Amino acid sequence: MPRYGRDDVEVLADSIAWRGFFKIRLLKLRHRLFAGGWAAAIERELFVRGPAVGVLPYDPVLDAVLLVEQFRVGALAAPRGPWLSELVAGIIDKEETPEEVARREAEEEAGITLGELEPVAEYFSSPGGSDEYFYLFCGRCDLSGAGGIYGLPSEGEDIRAEVVPLDEALARLEQGLINNAHSLIALHWLRQHRSRLQRQWQ
Repeated sequence: MPRYGRDDVEVLADSIAWRGFFKIRLLKLRHRLFAGGWAAAIERELFVRGPAVGVLPYDPVLDAVLLVEQFRVGALAAPRGPWLSELVAGIIDKEETPEEVARREAEEEAGITLGELEPVAEYFSSPGGSDEYFYLFCGRCDLSGAGGIYGLPSEGEDIRAEVVPLDEALARLEQGLINNAHSLIALHWLRQHRSRLQRQWQ
């Protein structure tokens, strides 16, 4: 069975359907079929978000993580409401490395400084309709005295940072109280690597 790449897609038309806080592209394209030949032309809307970064701040001494809570329009119809408990995250929208974005966002969203950064994963968040590519980290930090209200008012941010013992965060995970993909992935990863990071980072 052949493996296909970018040369096996033909873009027939590409226009901007919407431009606001984000952007939506309207694409008409066709691609090769696994059975051979080409598919019929299809139209797809692409939600343009680009690359983004998330980091789970972890204090190996306190054995605690920092989670942020903020309003998320995508969860407007959620049974518990549109305020989600998440890790620190932000978009790469200028000439910065993912590591630089992780450190900047940790300061902006939680007032903390990160030490070592451990890569967790890289992945497409929702490739059926968005081009967002996510860089996920776990970051060493000192969470003694951390917490409070943060965010940039100029960007409409109202963020509550909370220090949570890791066992409690994992319990919230099991109870479905943390229900966004980036936080799920990062907390499951930290559960696996907790002992190693405590030895390495202390």
